[in-house]
Amino acid sequence: MTDLLLSPTVSAQDTFLSRRRRDRAASRIRATSASPSPARRAFSMSPASHRRRRSSILAEPGSEMNETLSQYLPRPTPKQAAEPIVGSYALAFDIDGVLMRSGDPIPVAPEALRMLNGDNEYNVRVPYIFVTNGGGKTEEQRCKEFSEKMETPVSPNQFIQGHTPMRELRKKYGTVLVVGGIGEACRQVAEQYGFADVVTPGDILKWNPNVCPFRTLTDEEHKNSRYRDFSQVKIEAILVFADSRDWAADQQIILDLLLSKDGVMGTVSETYEEGPPLYFAHNDFVWATNYDQSRYGMGALQVSISALYKAHTNKELFVTKYGKPNYETFKYANNLLAEWREKIFGHKSDPTTVYFVGDTPESDIQFANKFDDSWHSILVKTGVYQEGTVPKHKPKVIVDNVLEAVKYVLEREHGVHEEEYILEEDEEELD
Repeated sequence: MTDLLLSPTVSAQDTFLSRRRRDRAASRIRATSASPSPARRAFSMSPASHRRRRSSILAEPGSEMNETLSQYLPRPTPKQAAEPIVGSYALAFDIDGVLMRSGDPIPVAPEALRMLNGDNEYNVRVPYIFVTNGGGKTEEQRCKEFSEKMETPVSPNQFIQGHTPMRELRKKYGTVLVVGGIGEACRQVAEQYGFADVVTPGDILKWNPNVCPFRTLTDEEHKNSRYRDFSQVKIEAILVFADSRDWAADQQIILDLLLSKDGVMGTVSETYEEGPPLYFAHNDFVWATNYDQSRYGMGALQVSISALYKAHTNKELFVTKYGKPNYETFKYANNLLAEWREKIFGHKSDPTTVYFVGDTPESDIQFANKFDDSWHSILVKTGVYQEGTVPKHKPKVIVDNVLEAVKYVLEREHGVHEEEYILEEDEEELD
């Protein structure tokens, strides 16, 4: 791909990360020289000369955002005598296995967010965002439901789903097949993002049920699906937005298109290299539910499709993956966090540290460790990670749950042991 946003070159990625490291270094030098007090370090800001220009990613085109951002600014709790101070650091959270499990909030999660909103002994409020590989609904829908369960307002402007960065693909493709989710939800997400022509597997089955002979559309699915002659339609890209609810049918249709000539159903390419490109919103192989063992996720579907493609063609399938732990989502998260801190908290500098709290070593911890040393990985025991096992990607710390993660961050930034952390970090950098 030639689009820099979708496939950054190594030099572009290195430039981005080098700038981040320079900003962080300048911020630490100023923090330590301005005051020996550990508490004051947590409120420091980088020099204005290191502020970066960004094109806004808040309230993207197609977003139904008529909100007033100030409603998301945490207010002092009754027991606070003064307006809380804003920390110079920030947090980012995975959701499934950290704050939620099988759609239900983990009991300590609301308290953890209240603590970041200022209900803590240090009288500090801390900017935070959410980076989940989940999806299948608009950001506005997810935030409305999530706010109710977390008992605190959550804005779409602090929320990244697996398919959120994929909205940029609307500039590249016209007719796209969107796969996954319940009913018409993913079509609605794609149309809100601004995609001009969105097709679903149901549309193809309505055109010709023999495409998947063991899959029969329900009356509601048949009513909502849009008929057209797909022998005359070129599908330009395949976008897997959310977990498939029917692996057999979705795999069959995806493979038909991958093996087609120019994305036209019913055709077969002689080279097997003329089909549309395939994109996945993430590649999580497993995810945590209320069942005792992890369940296979979208990453497992991608492995299955790739295996079938190779068995048929004897060629490797190229798949573009978004979500954690991939770089495009990391860059998107960094920019979103920077804009959220500026618009809500008035901080135009990069955070001195970004603490990322996750439950999956292969995606969350790798994501936090991979790109920028100012990110600090925290692994919780309430999701995919099984206590007693050795994580493939080692976190900075392992804690019981998200509340303990927040307490750890506050203690590390403001507690009596802060000087020890500074010494440890300085020794690591000298090494």
